Amino acid sequence: MSDPTGLNEALEYHLVNSLGWTALRPLQRAAVQPIRSGSDCLLLAPTAGGKTEAAIFPLLSDLIDQDWSGLSILYVTPLRALLNNLQPRINSYSSWVGRRAELWHGDIGPSERNRILSNPPEILLTTPESLESMLVSRRVDHHSFFANIRAIVVDEVHAFAGDDRGWHVLSVLERVQRIAGRPIQRVGLSATVGNPQQILDWLQGSAVSQGKPAVVVSEEATQTPDVDIVLDYVGSIENAAQVISQLHRGEKRLAFCVSRSDCEELAYALRQRGVTAFVSHASLSADERRLSERAFAESRDCVIVATSTLELGIDVGDLDRVIQMDSTWTVSSFLQRLGRTGRRAGARLNALFLTTNYDTLLRASAVLLLWKRGFVEAVEPPAAPNHIAAQQLLALALQEGQFAPDALQSWWGDLPVMDQAEEILKFLRAEEFLAEDGGLLFIGPQAEKKFGRRYFMDLLSAFTAAPELTVIAGQREIGSVAPIGLVAAGPEGAARKLLLSGRSWLVEAVDWDRHIVRVSEMTEKGSSRWQCGSIAESYEMMQAMREVLLGATPDVQISKRVQEHLPLLRAGHSGTVEESSLVLQRAEETQVFWTWAGLKANLTLLAALELNDARADNAMVRLPASVTVADIRNAGSRVGDSLPFVPPQMIQGLKFSAALPLSLAQSTLSKRLSNSNAAAAIASSSMTVSSGTESIDQE
Repeated sequence: MSDPTGLNEALEYHLVNSLGWTALRPLQRAAVQPIRSGSDCLLLAPTAGGKTEAAIFPLLSDLIDQDWSGLSILYVTPLRALLNNLQPRINSYSSWVGRRAELWHGDIGPSERNRILSNPPEILLTTPESLESMLVSRRVDHHSFFANIRAIVVDEVHAFAGDDRGWHVLSVLERVQRIAGRPIQRVGLSATVGNPQQILDWLQGSAVSQGKPAVVVSEEATQTPDVDIVLDYVGSIENAAQVISQLHRGEKRLAFCVSRSDCEELAYALRQRGVTAFVSHASLSADERRLSERAFAESRDCVIVATSTLELGIDVGDLDRVIQMDSTWTVSSFLQRLGRTGRRAGARLNALFLTTNYDTLLRASAVLLLWKRGFVEAVEPPAAPNHIAAQQLLALALQEGQFAPDALQSWWGDLPVMDQAEEILKFLRAEEFLAEDGGLLFIGPQAEKKFGRRYFMDLLSAFTAAPELTVIAGQREIGSVAPIGLVAAGPEGAARKLLLSGRSWLVEAVDWDRHIVRVSEMTEKGSSRWQCGSIAESYEMMQAMREVLLGATPDVQISKRVQEHLPLLRAGHSGTVEESSLVLQRAEETQVFWTWAGLKANLTLLAALELNDARADNAMVRLPASVTVADIRNAGSRVGDSLPFVPPQMIQGLKFSAALPLSLAQSTLSKRLSNSNAAAAIASSSMTVSSGTESIDQE
């Protein structure tokens, strides 16, 4: 090394002699001191920026120099596939100093788990769900197994922070910290986020109020890289496949799709055109995904078609090009995908957008408009995680057998998850989710009834996955399909044809009791369909779309087809936007207010207007004809105290809602559907009221 690194000497020796490094990367160099000082850290760098090494090398140095023993470091990611990808690399680094890094997740068998329990590694790579499973398992002496934990690395922390899994991992970590009897150092890894300090404060959990040192470490800005971005309009997936088959031949391409169905359609269409294509998404079996990802990593002149499963750091080799079908939903997601390219010396970051309809052309234009301005979304942890609090209280009863109701703060401190703990605990006791004896609480009959299936496995996951049927060809598991996918594949009694893993399958038999579909491969094209919900667009994204409709065009390479279709797109929305005001379109019985503010802002405005049965989407709200501009103005003063209405049936989609009082479950969802700042901005905007051909400006 040309300069001292601050790392353990044995590690430094191997960096030079095993990896051939002459220096650390900027982020890795900057991370050594704060991590080795014990500070909680958030490490920020683009994809392939060396974040894993920036965290692991200082922690391994502390492990050796401070003589940590037993299981000392947890490494948590959102995806099993990412863990599988990282483990050989981290284990190699650990072996340099005579230590081990092992995997523990749902695909790890009993014999491997027993080996780990009898001889724990120094580093364990796992998911939050597996971590909690270990805490509640009677086969794991968790008080012994976790007694020596000193640090946790949370990879892709932005993916956790914007989801309930983030609150779940923080809650589980607080329990591990209580068992270890010491503060656990927290190191988060992420690509660029718009609010890094807020994410670091969130990651610290209960420690943030105790003033524990915390440092954001980011890669120093260098010269702006050469970026090649093309926006194209192709009109259909078939046309997209035709373009991909003709462009960039000889290159390795990663094509991102917005849905699993689009993945299947594109992969099939590419193969029909002689393109070597692989598929990766969440409904393929682990073996099928692994085979695809390995074959793609070792090939040239090929395409792998994926959903966001390949956005999060999984190494699929040296890419030449990223293709984005339609559009990402956020700038941060686009940056993650863009960072997959340009890794070779002299290579350029690049992305090709192939939009298939006007809605996605509009969204892609907005994403690129915001990106060129340097905008990146703030990651907002979901509000009011009361259902996670209910889950954690039940999980603690499983973990400890019984607990005292006044001991909650000793387990979770002042973690915001537990803000409503007293009300939730009162409900759990009253409804017999928890039973009481001698002042101690333990799992009650109602918890057994609601969550006791499969050894309480339903209780240990913070997210709900729709039920799917396993698809088997011979002895080989291909993946899974939703029941709606079988309906789309053809009516009962007729030949049903599925599309899965980019190939067509004839459905031979369906065993509904065992959730199994037997298939054989065929040449005629099948179909695929999975359930998917609508997306609540952000205020910033919707405002950027409005700008595009008003004439703004992103400063990237625009194809001739986009130049032809953008005017048509704008003409189709000509009545919905005005240069300096929002549009209120009046009719006899109803009116449409084109806010371009996002679903949450629109629902909050309706709540302030006390119109719980009115319709809204991301772009507009539909109002009774009696609502005036003055009514909207007045509602703006009430948006801070107004929460969107949540119908009782909607609560079923909130996992663990059965363990919450109805009013608390409703307020949990209401707060998550609220955006009072954006709603206030709508209400105070200038408005143009149109009726027929007449328009009147209303200030």
